[in-house]
Amino acid sequence: MILHSSLPAGFAGRRQLALLIRKGVIGLAGNRKLKIYGSLSCASGKRMKTTNRLFFTNEKEATSKGYRPCGHCLYKNYQLWREIK
Repeated sequence: MILHSSLPAGFAGRRQLALLIRKGVIGLAGNRKLKIYGSLSCASGKRMKTTNRLFFTNEKEATSKGYRPCGHCLYKNYQLWREIK
């Protein structure tokens, strides 16, 4: 789990983030306050504040930390999560 606020500000931070995504270290983004995770391309996730944003490698890591799937970009996973809860 990587906090967005722990990355450098400005261009250096964007460059480091892109490098981590290319290397496969980052695969999903999450909202720290709402305990939701989703795809990096999710419109809902792109609107969140960087202070609340964090990154996961995969779904297993996100669910093990107590996060639930996004109802927009991971709809099928969200439906399965709702059935279990």
